[in-house]
Amino acid sequence: MLTLVDDCTRECPAIEVDTSLGGLRVRRVLDRMASERGLPEAIVVDNGPEFRGRALAAWSEQRGVRLEFIQPGKPAQNAYIESFNGRLRDECLNANWFASLSDARRKIETWRQDYNEQRPHSSLKTTCRPQSLHGQRWG
Repeated sequence: MLTLVDDCTRECPAIEVDTSLGGLRVRRVLDRMASERGLPEAIVVDNGPEFRGRALAAWSEQRGVRLEFIQPGKPAQNAYIESFNGRLRDECLNANWFASLSDARRKIETWRQDYNEQRPHSSLKTTCRPQSLHGQRWG
């Protein structure tokens, strides 16, 4: 699963669910997000092979997007996404039984939409995410 969170708005523009997600797939997801939202200045990523490979390096160089790698073993350096992933795990993944990949995609997308549109965010002073505000850094 690939999760994207906007550090500024705390919005989750995408969760890509599949049995495997390599660098080329990550590029396609990022291109889709760029076409919908524009390019960020930087993307904070961990050191997984899907982020360290040539596919994402070439993507970021071609588009002028800086990749900011956290230090290995230091997930707190990307605290927003770690907090989001914990919430996703507790509220969705552990709370559901997924009968198939399509079932998982549907349930996770429903949770994502609720997270973005219905849930108050304490970091935004308990309001839902701003409808027109898009941050300049994805985590």
